[in-house]
Amino acid sequence: MHRYTRKGALATLAVAFACMGSGHARQGAGHAKPGITVLLTDSAALIDGKRLGLLTNQTGVDEKGVSDIDLLARRGTTKGASGPQLVALFSPEHGIRGTEDRTNLSNGKDARTGIPIYSLYGATTLAPPDSVLKTIDVLLIDMQDIGARPWTFVATMVYAMRSAARNHVPVLVLDRPNPITGEHVEGPILDTAFAYAGSHSAERAATPTAIYPIPTRHGLTMGELARYYNDVLGLHADLKVIPVQGWRRGDWFDQTKLPWIKPSPNMPNLTSATLYPGVVWLEATNISVGRGTPEAFQHVGAPWLDAKKAVELLKTHPVAGVRFEEESFTPVHPGDEKYDGKRVHGIHIIITDRDRLNTARLGAALLYVIIQTNGDSVRFQQKGFNQLYGTRGAREAFQAGADPDSLIDATLAPAVAFQLATKRYRLYK
Repeated sequence: MHRYTRKGALATLAVAFACMGSGHARQGAGHAKPGITVLLTDSAALIDGKRLGLLTNQTGVDEKGVSDIDLLARRGTTKGASGPQLVALFSPEHGIRGTEDRTNLSNGKDARTGIPIYSLYGATTLAPPDSVLKTIDVLLIDMQDIGARPWTFVATMVYAMRSAARNHVPVLVLDRPNPITGEHVEGPILDTAFAYAGSHSAERAATPTAIYPIPTRHGLTMGELARYYNDVLGLHADLKVIPVQGWRRGDWFDQTKLPWIKPSPNMPNLTSATLYPGVVWLEATNISVGRGTPEAFQHVGAPWLDAKKAVELLKTHPVAGVRFEEESFTPVHPGDEKYDGKRVHGIHIIITDRDRLNTARLGAALLYVIIQTNGDSVRFQQKGFNQLYGTRGAREAFQAGADPDSLIDATLAPAVAFQLATKRYRLYK
């Protein structure tokens, strides 16, 4: 049963969620213009005559798909001394072109412009070097967030903002839509014991998937997250956000008419992004989430899974907005090294109504049925699961057969509280 229909406390929480937004995306939402277009059209005075550093990757493009790197370099060439000078590029996880699925990415040079690229992804997410920040006047940040807490680009932005503040370099975040809308806020709040607040030491190594106590699906854009973290983490960055023009909170990415560019090798489309916030929990198990296939995060499984039985069991724990089918898939060179070249018995997740889907309920239901069918074969990475799911005792509860809906019911009130508390950081209605 879909638990939002319960009476009493859960019904009250559902009303609170409904009051936060329109409840559904606008039909036929219009053409959005990302922050880079707004900057160059309306606010170029913020960068003209300045030496620029740009933290970006392949998702940093205008509405026509033209790279920020090319747009800024072109403006510098056409405007001469009065225009901006792009002098440094910084790349996050997966590299400047988003093709790498490994750690310890090296520095390099942009092939078209010759501008040096400084990798901010070694063994973990890194801050820009002070020596490079001292050579620039403004730091621009433009990357597509995915709308979920474990996405590492946000950590890269936070570390860059802290370093820029220390070096007295203003920060411009060129905003982009939250692809899975800014209305849905759900899932466990990260426990403070697992949260990593953005500093690095020998005692507490950087954990970019678990920065701060926020829900699994946070409902904010990259620019709104920058405003939030600048405040709650006391980054003290001289921050300006250049907003998206034409985007509203209820809009899904495919309604913006912006080009979908894979933000990582295993995020092929909006369907995968929509399912990611709940399915990503399974990354900390020996269950494949479909990395190394064209439909990552749209199916899960393992060679040892009784997929037919699991799909049948899901009928007794339905999740609103999706249906399930038994299938097989074969990962090829998966980044997580799970079952490379092996036939995996899987569960295909098919979205039927994305506005009704609670991805936290989806992730919990999948874990529940897989443990019920093949519990002896399931293995957890304890630290990783704590950080992805977010709350103490969750692994033990799942392994003990706890009702998945009850586990997610317990996360509703904190998620509503977060949504209310972050209203003042919002830039869009």
